[in-house]
Amino acid sequence: MGLYRAETYRVEDSVGYLVTRVRASIFAAVDRELAPWGISAAQGSILVYIGHGRGDRAADIARDYDYDTGSMTRMVARLAAKRLLRRVRDESDRRVQRLELTAAGRKLTEQMATVAAKVLNLHLRGFTRAELDQVKSLLQRMLDNGG
Repeated sequence: MGLYRAETYRVEDSVGYLVTRVRASIFAAVDRELAPWGISAAQGSILVYIGHGRGDRAADIARDYDYDTGSMTRMVARLAAKRLLRRVRDESDRRVQRLELTAAGRKLTEQMATVAAKVLNLHLRGFTRAELDQVKSLLQRMLDNGG
C-alpha cells in the first residue's frame, strides 16, 4: 500500500505541494537578489545551465526546467537583448541554434554562485550537513522513482 490514501489526502500534507512551495520561496528570494542586475531567477537559471555546461539548446533547457517553449523563447530573447547570451547557428546542422554566454553573461553567472549560496543557506538555516545530504538523497530518490 502507498503512503498516501485518497480518503485522507490533504494538499497541505502533500510532498508535491511542499516541494512546489519551497521552489517558489527559493525563486522569490533569488528574484530579489538578482533584481539589481535586471534579471529574474528563471532567466538566471538559464545562464547557470549554460555556464555550467549542462547544455546549450533552448529545447534542452525548457525540457529540464519544465518551461513551455513560448516562455523559453521570450526569456532567451530578453537575455540576448541584455547581451548576456547570444544565439549561434550550429555548424553541423544550420537549423539548430546554440546558446552561448557573452563575456558579461559569464561574469554574471560567476557572481550568481554567491546568490545561490546565500539563498540556499537561508532556506537551510539550522540544518546539519548530514540533514542536507539526506534531503538531497531523498529528493534524488523521488526523481529516480518518477522516472
